[in-house]
Amino acid sequence: MTQENKQLMTMKGTVVSDAMDKTIVVAVDTFKTHPKYRKKYLSTKKYKVHDEDNSYKVGDTVEIQSSRPMSKGKKFVVVK
Repeated sequence: MTQENKQLMTMKGTVVSDAMDKTIVVAVDTFKTHPKYRKKYLSTKKYKVHDEDNSYKVGDTVEIQSSRPMSKGKKFVVVK
């Protein structure tokens, strides 16, 4: 599979931590539906994201995109 054919995953979330160097933690909220009861509920997942310039602070809304693995837990980069 070539780079042009690969679908890149993008998500929007809020920065919840900027304590690490060149890394931020982004919380992404999604609504899921319970399989049995069909009730919608909010699910939050945190992702470690590469931030080359350390320009994003806690509370900022960012858009992240999947990329090559940069470390064990860091597999996303900031787009906006």
